[in-house]
Amino acid sequence: MFDSPLSASAYDVLAVDPAADDDELRKAYRLRLRQTHPDTGGDAAVFVQVQRAWELVGTPEARAAYDRGHGFGDAAVPDFSGWKAPAARTDTRPRARSFGHPGGWRRERYLTLIREWAGRGVELADPYDPALVRTAPHDVRRLLADALAEEATARVVADLGMGYTVWHDVSAPGRRDGPDAKLDHIVLGPSGLYAVLSEDFGGPVRVRRGELIGDGVDGSPIADLVARARTVARAAGVRFSGAVVVLPDDDLGQAIEELGKVRGLPVAVVSRSALATVLRRGMTGARDIGGNELFDVRTRLQRTVRFV
Repeated sequence: MFDSPLSASAYDVLAVDPAADDDELRKAYRLRLRQTHPDTGGDAAVFVQVQRAWELVGTPEARAAYDRGHGFGDAAVPDFSGWKAPAARTDTRPRARSFGHPGGWRRERYLTLIREWAGRGVELADPYDPALVRTAPHDVRRLLADALAEEATARVVADLGMGYTVWHDVSAPGRRDGPDAKLDHIVLGPSGLYAVLSEDFGGPVRVRRGELIGDGVDGSPIADLVARARTVARAAGVRFSGAVVVLPDDDLGQAIEELGKVRGLPVAVVSRSALATVLRRGMTGARDIGGNELFDVRTRLQRTVRFV
């Protein structure tokens, strides 16, 4: 919450100008509490957001730190750490075997579009400046949000260990897709072969009739994920055990929600913190892969996978 390029700022949630003085900020907070309280017909999720926003800007010290980190105010010193590519790791423990560049296609596309939008193609001092990102068009911010989501998933999968293999940004265009259609991740391990979609819609998401719904959800993410998994499966001559949609922890009401089968493929929607659990234990109805079959599936994918 408030950490995604798509999230409303604390000031947006409190419906107050970022330049408001402390008294105006406090009045806005009290008004929003009354407006959103569940006992008076408000939305419980929004009520929680209002309280969280006040925690971030409700004291002079907290507000100053928030403004510096999010590009508000004349003396803002943005904290870019969350919106940069991850630093090189120094941990030497065995990691999952990894191919491709998680989030790479969307980061490149983001950088192209943010420069076109903000500087007409000229070099920007910092394309990840929070003040710049906050004012960019939604489609541009969405690219950065999804790139960050893919990178976060890649870190989780890497920590599963050397028994797993993962391919990132895998080309998977179908008949109705453009050439850039892709699977964010393919994960192979003892629990099965999984197609994984990493998303950040910038707010709460629910499942209805086997599909994601929410203010930020466009199209049919689950149906598209399953269709693209089938495209890769046909090309490689393999069978996926399941499909997994990974979302930020704050955006789901429950950590793991198994939806049953969609077009014959078991599907689950999980929070990022629960992803490792699902990939280690498998899903209901998913088929384990072991021994020589695991080696065969890995070989087939290595020969077939192409990256966007």
